[in-house]
Amino acid sequence: MSVAGTAKPTAQQQRSVRVAARALARAGLVHAYGHCSLRLDEQHFLVCTAKPMGLITSKDLGRVVPVHGDLPNGVLGEVRIHQQIYRRRKDVGGIVRSMPRDVMTLSAAGLTPMPRHGIGTYFSPGVPLWNDIQLIRTDKQAQGVADQLDVHPAVVMRGNGAVVAGKDLAMAVALTWYLEDAARVELQLRAAGLASLDGVVSPGQAKLRATSAGRIFERMWAYLAADDPEWSEDLATEVI
Repeated sequence: MSVAGTAKPTAQQQRSVRVAARALARAGLVHAYGHCSLRLDEQHFLVCTAKPMGLITSKDLGRVVPVHGDLPNGVLGEVRIHQQIYRRRKDVGGIVRSMPRDVMTLSAAGLTPMPRHGIGTYFSPGVPLWNDIQLIRTDKQAQGVADQLDVHPAVVMRGNGAVVAGKDLAMAVALTWYLEDAARVELQLRAAGLASLDGVVSPGQAKLRATSAGRIFERMWAYLAADDPEWSEDLATEVI
């Protein structure tokens, strides 16, 4: 549904964005910086309000942003990354821009996590790296990040966190947690001198393991969001 050419988010969509933002903050995946969004239709998406995600309240309404066109006043500059991804990826319904600690540590060395354990297989054969430490402040930079993401679920930005895309926002939140867990394993194995290529899960095995069956994403979404004051069971089935 749209009004005057702009999509009108439902109350549940607004609540989903707020719950996702706070869940990411409680999990330590964002801090003062970060944002998340969900697609409303082909031409619009809803992004969380421009404040630290853990401080977003039930009174804060996300902003509707056009997939094509200028960012509305008051929307963070890096939200242009979301625009570029939604333009390229019709399969994407939710995006998280985060600053996970271990992802950040690896990226500072120009590294991204390899698929070494079950949760890491969702990023097989590996996570692409946007090898530029600069903040994303232009459309050209955002295009570069989206191009680097390509068909992958995540792209790491050197010394600058990550962007994760899912078929909906709940999946993007879950995959952001998965990405940080993969980075934790990678970092610990490297610290122990055990990060051999023999430990990398093959693409064939990874494809079998990286399943969505068994309510994999739904359960992680519920786990991360369950303590939220706006959480309720109608949000628990958001991942289809």
